[in-house]
Amino acid sequence: MKNFFRLFALCLALSGLLTFPVFGALAQPAPENPTKPLPFVSPMFGDNMVLQRGKANTIWGWSDPGDTVRVQIGDSTASAVAGTDHRWQVKIQPPAPGGPYTLRITGHQTAELHNLLVGDVWLCGGQSNMGLPLRFARNGEQEVKTANYPQIRFFIVAAHPAYHHTDLVEGNWEVVSPDTANGISAVAYYFARRLQQDIHVPIGLVVDALGGTPAESWTSASALRPLSDFDVPLAELDRLTAEGAPEYGNYVMHWYDQYDTGLKEKWFEPDLDDSAWKSVNIPGGFAELGVPDTPAVAWFRKVITLPDPLPPRRALIFLGSIERMDTVYINGTSVGASAWVENPRVYFVPDGVLKPGRNLIAIRVFKTKPDGGFLAKPEDLHVTLGDHTTIPLAGQWKAKLSVDARPPHPLPLAYENWPVMPSVLYQGMLAPIAPLAFTGAIWYQGEQNSERGYQYRRILPVMIADWRRLFGQGDFPFYIVSLPAFKHRSPSPIDDAWAEIRESQALSAASVPNSCLAVTIDTGDPDNIHPKDKQQVGDRLAFCALAKYYGEKIAYAGPTLQSVERLPGSIRLHFAHIDGGLVVKGDKLEEFSIAGDDRKWYWADARIEGDSIIVSSPSVPNPKEVRYAWQSNPAATLFNGAGLPAAPFRTDNWPGLTDNHRPY
Repeated sequence: MKNFFRLFALCLALSGLLTFPVFGALAQPAPENPTKPLPFVSPMFGDNMVLQRGKANTIWGWSDPGDTVRVQIGDSTASAVAGTDHRWQVKIQPPAPGGPYTLRITGHQTAELHNLLVGDVWLCGGQSNMGLPLRFARNGEQEVKTANYPQIRFFIVAAHPAYHHTDLVEGNWEVVSPDTANGISAVAYYFARRLQQDIHVPIGLVVDALGGTPAESWTSASALRPLSDFDVPLAELDRLTAEGAPEYGNYVMHWYDQYDTGLKEKWFEPDLDDSAWKSVNIPGGFAELGVPDTPAVAWFRKVITLPDPLPPRRALIFLGSIERMDTVYINGTSVGASAWVENPRVYFVPDGVLKPGRNLIAIRVFKTKPDGGFLAKPEDLHVTLGDHTTIPLAGQWKAKLSVDARPPHPLPLAYENWPVMPSVLYQGMLAPIAPLAFTGAIWYQGEQNSERGYQYRRILPVMIADWRRLFGQGDFPFYIVSLPAFKHRSPSPIDDAWAEIRESQALSAASVPNSCLAVTIDTGDPDNIHPKDKQQVGDRLAFCALAKYYGEKIAYAGPTLQSVERLPGSIRLHFAHIDGGLVVKGDKLEEFSIAGDDRKWYWADARIEGDSIIVSSPSVPNPKEVRYAWQSNPAATLFNGAGLPAAPFRTDNWPGLTDNHRPY
């Protein structure tokens, strides 16, 4: 998997999806035009949608103040009067599950929505692993070809950070078919397919996810303020909102606007006179500009000559990994940007940008570390034309320092160039779809918060409560994906940020009413933060729903620590959810570590004894604490008879845990 990031970026480029936020820049969103009339019916409602069964559905839109709007579906009718803000909103009881139905809306305007079904709607939130399209999952291309599920429909909420209240989202309802399944979330697809096998009602999926985004971006400012953790970023957001700044959703783009001379003077323009710029070698360049150790923004320019005629098909520019951020222009046109250091840059060149003869490449690089900037080998920097001809880019470039990040140029609060500000996705992508009626939510997120695991155990419950307030449908089901394996395995016991984020996810699932944890520790990829195995994830979320919401007698969790007995020379662990007994996958139980009062951790011997596990080590004669699977990529070996993995745990830091008691 060493080259997966390059391959995935190439796939995204070839498919036109390089703006997928983890792998490229999120384009600056166009602010809503306050003078543009709002639509008669919210875009959240359309042909092919699924209405939620068993509860009143709220339908809304905008019309002339005082207009009486009537909504009819089947034998149900409801009406409302548009207010002074032009908004009308009705609640209507849906007909029996199934369909198809037609929904008619009449007022000063009329609208008909066709091919509607009534079933269960699920909100699918998170970051890139929730949004990852089916075609990129394991066997995804084959799955797309056979994805003929007319009873499953989906709506993908378009990316839109906002600094203020937003009324509209963009998107369309689609029927799952080989023609549409390319773009559906793989996790949501497998979740819905598994539900369909059991409950036999239509399933609607509202995919509200965006790559690289933290949980606080999906939470309202009013919910975050009592935590006090986000006072500084929220104050910055308030300042930018008051100034009417562009709604980037991140800090670094505003910092560029304020301090980057090169951006203000358009150093990316082909006709700029760069004769006085310094000649530098790429990879490299910052030392020659006098900032070998200082965070700085520099611009680099190079002319390449291309053949006439240009080869057909799309060209790509390869730049390798860059620390920290880059923005690439060709002939004055922006072709890509990223702040994801581990991602080798591969940007497609839009049609018409390249031309025969002289072409100017300009790259802005913001480096934050002494060894930052271009990290690739010289041979990794090149343009590849449509006929696979390679144009080398390493060597001499013209360069100029734009700004170094020392006083009076303070660094931005964060460096990501996709939405990471608190509340901006709540405002732009979540609040506009409320109060849509649905069954519950599935949530796959945490990677962006993984370095703040302790904080996450406070943020996630606050976010869930915030969503429940927003949609006003009580404590609807909220099912959480526990992050899969990632990074390379440590040969010795360690403290680990990814283990801590999983613990916070487990704590949230244990403490928040009507929630559930889908453990995926036996899946993942050490070299890929976007593992391909999405079917296991979707299925395990479905097990939560089938058991906890639909009432099926089905295993939904693996062995879960319930109580601890500290014995002379060993520790006995008792588990819940041992459906079919405790099972070892592999040659032996692994990934148990043990410590005494000195908190020095050693790998432990572990054996199953009935419905419990005995853990010991000759290096720890008086053991006090145990950990299991406590690292980013553990050897997950403990399962139950239903084939579900044990959740990672530790006894030394779980709130409220005492001997012979665990709060499950």
